[in-house]
Amino acid sequence: MNLSLKSQLNLFPLTIRQDKKHYIVEDDLSGNFFEMPKICIDAIHLINDGNSLEQIETQLKSSYPGEDVDLIEFAQQLFELGLIKEIDGEPIQVTKKNQSPTGFNWLSPKLGRFFFNKITTKMYMAIICINIVFIIINPQLLPAYQDLFLFDAMMFNVLTFMGISLALIMFHEFGHILAVRSNDLPAKMDVGNRLLLVVFETDLTPAWKLSPKQRNVLYLAGICFDQLMMFIAFSIVLLFPENSVLVAILGVVVLDLFIKLIYQCCFYMKTDLYYLFENRTGCYNLMENGKLYLSKWLPFIKKDPATEEFEGEANVIRMYGLFYISGLLFTTALFLFYFLPQSVYALSQTLPELLHPVGNPYFWDAVVFLGQTVVMVGLLVYSWMKKYREKT
Repeated sequence: MNLSLKSQLNLFPLTIRQDKKHYIVEDDLSGNFFEMPKICIDAIHLINDGNSLEQIETQLKSSYPGEDVDLIEFAQQLFELGLIKEIDGEPIQVTKKNQSPTGFNWLSPKLGRFFFNKITTKMYMAIICINIVFIIINPQLLPAYQDLFLFDAMMFNVLTFMGISLALIMFHEFGHILAVRSNDLPAKMDVGNRLLLVVFETDLTPAWKLSPKQRNVLYLAGICFDQLMMFIAFSIVLLFPENSVLVAILGVVVLDLFIKLIYQCCFYMKTDLYYLFENRTGCYNLMENGKLYLSKWLPFIKKDPATEEFEGEANVIRMYGLFYISGLLFTTALFLFYFLPQSVYALSQTLPELLHPVGNPYFWDAVVFLGQTVVMVGLLVYSWMKKYREKT
């Protein structure tokens, strides 16, 4: 790559949208999105007008006297992002692969707009308030860990909880998918991880095509569906308290939804509320910038050299960085002193049960418990491998 101030660049097709603080630049061919300040957008417009880097630098120094303008450095950044098509008429060899999700196009946008529109968004907020009132008036609606044990046989308890939890996860993610489709955008659902937790996640990358206000709806859509399900469960329990079987099953539903709500609040991981917080503050790549801030004192924290802190974001990044390291330490302590000993104890109690005859119920209890463990560990390893492949 031979770059000089006399060079003229030809960029790949870009779509530029104004955001809360800066601009979102979309690479139309790869589907990647980048945040850039106005000075960079002006530079891109001048590049597209056929100006040389020297002419652009002169104009920008005049327009932005307080800025350190270096067009060679900016051109190198564009090159590293794969946005330059030609330099002085010579093509740049760049392999473009569109990474945007393409799924769920069979879902009609009209169906998405039925669940997510100006009226329903207010309705979901009302449902959240009603659920709080339900709990205040009827504290017995609050879940307890005993709600998990519906049967004497642990095998049936495990299978019931797994089935209900999986159904509620799909219901949560379907909320995100419908919200995306309400804007006539594609979606994709996959398996991922948050630290040591296996999660199903909907790829909301196309949300960058929307305004910040519209993105809020996409990020909250899963929680809205969770609250809708909790409202239904509370209503049925209050209407039919004498139906002990139904009330017991709904107790498991409410317990699982409460666990998921607590998880969403742990936005030192990239939960829905993390993305909402990013979107509300306008500080994108908050976790990456938080790690970059912490890595000055904690070298064991991996940092992304591609991240960049914009003016006015320092206080939010520092505050989030402290919240992130506190959450990381809390999760590590929880794993080492609570989850790991429990898992070791459970395995020590379960493995000997495999010595029972096949017809013994304790044998099948052990099979189900070990099967669940293998599935969860397998999904965690798969999500780690997938993330590693994406990075490399």
